[in-house]
Amino acid sequence: MRTSKTRFRWPIPPLGLALLVLAGGCLGKPQRSETLARQQLNAVTTVYQSPNLSNSLPVLTESSHLEDFLQTAMFRQPAVAAAYFDWAASVERITVERSLADPRLTFQADVQSVIMALMPGLMVDLPGPGKLKARADQASAESRAKYYAFEVALLEAAFQVKKAYHQLHFLEAKLKVSQQTFRLLEDLEAVIRIQVEAGRRNLQDVLRIQIERDRLQNEIQNLEDAREPLRARFKASLGLHPEQTDPPVPARFESTPLNLDSAAILARSRKNNPRLKAMESEIHMAETAYVLARKGRIPDFGIGLEINPYVAPAVLSPQGSVTLPIWRDKIAAEIKGVQLRKSGAEARLSNEQIQLAVELAERQFEMRESERMVKLVTEQLLPKARESLSAAQTGYQSGRVDFLDLLDAQRTLLEFQMSAIDAQTRRELALAEVSLLLTGTFPEHAPILPPPPLKP
Repeated sequence: MRTSKTRFRWPIPPLGLALLVLAGGCLGKPQRSETLARQQLNAVTTVYQSPNLSNSLPVLTESSHLEDFLQTAMFRQPAVAAAYFDWAASVERITVERSLADPRLTFQADVQSVIMALMPGLMVDLPGPGKLKARADQASAESRAKYYAFEVALLEAAFQVKKAYHQLHFLEAKLKVSQQTFRLLEDLEAVIRIQVEAGRRNLQDVLRIQIERDRLQNEIQNLEDAREPLRARFKASLGLHPEQTDPPVPARFESTPLNLDSAAILARSRKNNPRLKAMESEIHMAETAYVLARKGRIPDFGIGLEINPYVAPAVLSPQGSVTLPIWRDKIAAEIKGVQLRKSGAEARLSNEQIQLAVELAERQFEMRESERMVKLVTEQLLPKARESLSAAQTGYQSGRVDFLDLLDAQRTLLEFQMSAIDAQTRRELALAEVSLLLTGTFPEHAPILPPPPLKP
């Protein structure tokens, strides 16, 4: 008696065709928010990641404008690069969120003493209507917040350059004044020695002037020593590593222009400040998360197809599944959670707006106070201090003025000169902070998105 054998046959063409498609790869359909995010990323990448970037950046010299140093920092600072790559990664995440889950190959076998049936199949999970779009919108809102973090990093890089630049410039100004004063003390000591030799002064005046000169010499050494950490900070602000060549320091001083009144500055800050924009994006993230949470009430689906090639003709076995969103308390908690997150984001935005107004008021006060101090010292106090010193020197030589009065006049002149420099330093740092960090005014050539067109 001949035993009949069931021969195995491969699945019929429809399943084979599906396997070939899976092997070759598939492309999903981009959402509108994803397309816009990629366009924005490509626009910035074309500038920030340009292959000709090394040739396009300016060569830095002592005669270079400050703008050249700011441009170098924005393109070379690692902190900016980290923010850029975080943003780029968040844009890629949009594609992940709007994509379907990977299909699953399934196998079902009927085994007795031998394999009676072997049914390969394919199963696809389909989220409920609108869920993929909601996920893409949420990821897009997150990528928008990451973009504004990139803008913050650009502004912070530019501010650090300006901060170190101003501190270096005014350090040199202090050093110059101190050296001039030191030479005046040396000249005064020579005069006193002549008078001591003539018997008109005693040696105590020589010792006092030497004490004052030695004290000032120590201050000069401290100022000279302060160059090293400030130059290291300036180098680091340009994104240069310690082993790289030290950059030149601009020889020409450039102040930060800012010709707006208080109301205009506050309005510009509320409109352009990237920290506020990032927080607004967080609110939008919460809104999109709320839409997605509400869709948790909608079931997800699964469809599939299995084929039994052991019979002729082959048997197709369609399959289907549906999730049952029965845990209403879980869905309600998710909805409530995103509502609370939105309220938290709105509260943080409101707090940031308040703190921004406070910071602006403080920086503007510093600017006005510094300007008044500079005007007072340069126009009134310094001329009088120089005149007082000159009179004290003449009176001392004629014996009408005591040495301590002469020394006090010298100290007063030096104090006023240093006060003027300190006031100028505070003014420039406040101007830089308002211009860059608070009002969001980007330097030229910043790799950012262009502002949206004005509505007619």
